[in-house]
Amino acid sequence: MELASKYDPKEVESKWYEYWLNHKLFSSKPDGREPYTVVIPPPNVTGVLHMGHMLNNTIQDILVRRARMEGKNACWVPGTDHASIATEAKVVARLKEQGINKTDLSRDEFLKHAWDWTHEHGGIILKQLRRLGASCDWDRTAFTMDEKRSESVIKVFCDLYNKGLIYRGVRMVNWDPQAQTALSDEEVIYKDEHSKLYYLRYNVVEEPGKYAVVATTRPETIMGDTAMCINPNDPKNQWLRGKHVIVPLVGREIPVIEDDYVDIEFGTGCLKVTPAHDINDHALGLKHGLQTIDIFNDNGTLSEAAGLYVGMDRMEVRKQIAKDLEKAGLMEKVEDYDNKVGYSERTNVPIEPKLSTQWFLKMQHFADLALQPVMDDDIQFYPSKYKNTYRHWLENIKDWCISRQLWWGHRIPAYYFTVNGKQEVVVAKSAEEALEQARKKDNAVTMEQLEQDSDCLDTWFSSWLWPISLFDGINHPDNEEINYYYPTADLITGPDIIFFWVARMIMAGYEYKGQMPFKHVYFTGIVRDKLGRKMSKSLGNSPDPISLIDQYGADGVRMGMMLSAPAGNDILFDESLCEQGRNFNNKIWNAFRLVKGWEVVDGEQPNACKLATAWFEAKLRTTNEEVNDLFAKYRISEALMVVYRLFWDEFSSWYLEMVKPAYGTPIDRTTYEATLKYFDVLLKMLHPFMPFITEELWQHLYTRAEGASIMREKLQIAEPTDADRTLTEDIEKVKQIVSGVRTVRNQKNISPKDELQLIAISNNNHAVYNDIITKMANLKGIEVTGEKPADAALFMVGTDEFAVPVGNLIDVAAELKKQEDQLKHLEGFLAGIKKKLANEKFVANAPEAVVALERKKQSDSEEKIASLRQSIAELKNKV
Repeated sequence: MELASKYDPKEVESKWYEYWLNHKLFSSKPDGREPYTVVIPPPNVTGVLHMGHMLNNTIQDILVRRARMEGKNACWVPGTDHASIATEAKVVARLKEQGINKTDLSRDEFLKHAWDWTHEHGGIILKQLRRLGASCDWDRTAFTMDEKRSESVIKVFCDLYNKGLIYRGVRMVNWDPQAQTALSDEEVIYKDEHSKLYYLRYNVVEEPGKYAVVATTRPETIMGDTAMCINPNDPKNQWLRGKHVIVPLVGREIPVIEDDYVDIEFGTGCLKVTPAHDINDHALGLKHGLQTIDIFNDNGTLSEAAGLYVGMDRMEVRKQIAKDLEKAGLMEKVEDYDNKVGYSERTNVPIEPKLSTQWFLKMQHFADLALQPVMDDDIQFYPSKYKNTYRHWLENIKDWCISRQLWWGHRIPAYYFTVNGKQEVVVAKSAEEALEQARKKDNAVTMEQLEQDSDCLDTWFSSWLWPISLFDGINHPDNEEINYYYPTADLITGPDIIFFWVARMIMAGYEYKGQMPFKHVYFTGIVRDKLGRKMSKSLGNSPDPISLIDQYGADGVRMGMMLSAPAGNDILFDESLCEQGRNFNNKIWNAFRLVKGWEVVDGEQPNACKLATAWFEAKLRTTNEEVNDLFAKYRISEALMVVYRLFWDEFSSWYLEMVKPAYGTPIDRTTYEATLKYFDVLLKMLHPFMPFITEELWQHLYTRAEGASIMREKLQIAEPTDADRTLTEDIEKVKQIVSGVRTVRNQKNISPKDELQLIAISNNNHAVYNDIITKMANLKGIEVTGEKPADAALFMVGTDEFAVPVGNLIDVAAELKKQEDQLKHLEGFLAGIKKKLANEKFVANAPEAVVALERKKQSDSEEKIASLRQSIAELKNKV
């Protein structure tokens, strides 16, 4: 089949992806080869591809395709996450558009809508990954709420409960008023805010006319105040000991208590204590036996218990209460104040500390399991700087709030019933098992009396089992697949989920398999725009990945992403890098067409071609060694740059020029076949990065059998020898000699078609390569002489000196104009420097180094000007 004159990514990409799928080239089954397993960080089932996904999945695909070519049994498992909060929010919003409130529906009715949404949107992101070239084993696609994964989650919950690691209790939790659910500490993002500090007057009951002042950022919570607290060591507030104060506007009398928790320096040293709405106040409340008044509804409006502003949103209350306090003469003053405010990671609304009955997982046991393997590098982090972040979190770990007040998710397998007026609970994998357990406590319990907990589990409680549950290792711990594919090889993820996911998968791995879930973790950076801003919908600075693929081709976009993606560092994405990727595709395509267009004859191989083929073979070996080393260090973008330069600079710019026959003449078969062989190796080296164009050209390189693919080809390159290193170093010198001659042509305006003579002064250490130098520099010949010829341009390569007699070849008029233009520019530049140095203020006040630099510029310019004037005078004599 004839190769098109131009590369068309659309035609090539769709053709080969379908071919790969039809021939099951991504599929993996356990066999005798070394396994290489990667599990996809499951994107939200309702999501679409964004630039972060593009980067993450490009890196995974590069590693998976490379592993296949190393002869490993590569298994890349795709899947999606049910994303409880995000998905439920989308379903609730759609129902609202239809005039339906969630509260109007039964749980089963709501879940039917949620499943409809999931089936409608669930496959979008995985289909988009195919456009990128992702070589996942699609037959293994999993979902965190499919049957196997759900069964695994419930089994683990029951197991941990029976081990005494899961408990239920009333605790102060982070409450998301929009999603109306508890969150774990890790799901709270703290943001710097410009707030206000309100100084409120609390009248003292025992001393009419006197008041104590409390500074607070949250005046809307005063309806929940049940005490004022002072530090017993604070001399300025001793007069308040044993007294009572009146809560402003509310009129409630509350005691003044003492505790050294209070910061004497903050505000006035008086603290309002609201046990229901602050974790530290809650601790004070428990210690001092204070009443707890919860003044908020779940949606962040004020409840009946507040007595004031009932039904109003908390943020509106803040504005209104400030006005009302001012009007009542109970506001001392208001100051600007910078503080950190906790926001829900999912809905981006300020969280509300709230007392709530929740389920928790004890984490110290898991931290003890998971810390040492990372610290000892049994599990390696790239970059290793994230080990400190990981250690800090595990050494300061808190119990994990695992329950969520949602319907979409894995329902907690706890069942409640009443025995002799007391509520009892059993935890079981099914209602039937729960009934059996319940009857051990009271034989008269019926199925109708069992009520299952209405809460769901935190989404991360399913994804922490991901590397195990994908191979059904929880339900069937000793099955063939878990024993073969686990532990997985590489995890590619962002550092923002090091706690949510990475650490917890390590914990689950050691708890349920007794070993690590993966051997290496590669942390990608955050994709930012070229101004350094994080890409987001709100800023409108994030390009649509599919549009980029339509414009530049998948290979071009993959290359654009990777050119700017060092491990762990943020990526400053610039669309021009995708254009560079597309240009590289065109370069590869055109080079291939050039080679395949040569006429081939049997005959002796010219010496220049013999030297060139020997050099490029050595170059392939030394470069492959460098690429292997970079991959071993997970410096993947650097590995791409090395292969890119190998093709663009070494192969296209040098090797092909060395062996290319003169126009209209054939090439010898030995050189041609060597060139095809090198093209084959280069395509294999490029394939993990650029799968589509490499498959297309590899298929055109030789006649291939149906079902054959470059991705199943082994890249076999021998280790470099000392002779290879010497040869590549020699050719670097040869290139410098050729470049030296070319520079002379440019400087002297000599046509590339004019043959030149090259003279080596004293000796020629590179005579063995004369044939290449002569061809590449278009020389009549190379001679050695002990004297520098007159009227010659000189250049150095290392310690060797070369001369090019230019004589009558120079276009004197053109050269004269060029040098006169240079002289004019330099004289203007020198005048500017002199003016600066004549300014006494500049010389007196500028740093010494700056003045010295300007003086150096002056002397350099004067030297160049003198040289140019002499050269111009000589040229004028020739006119």
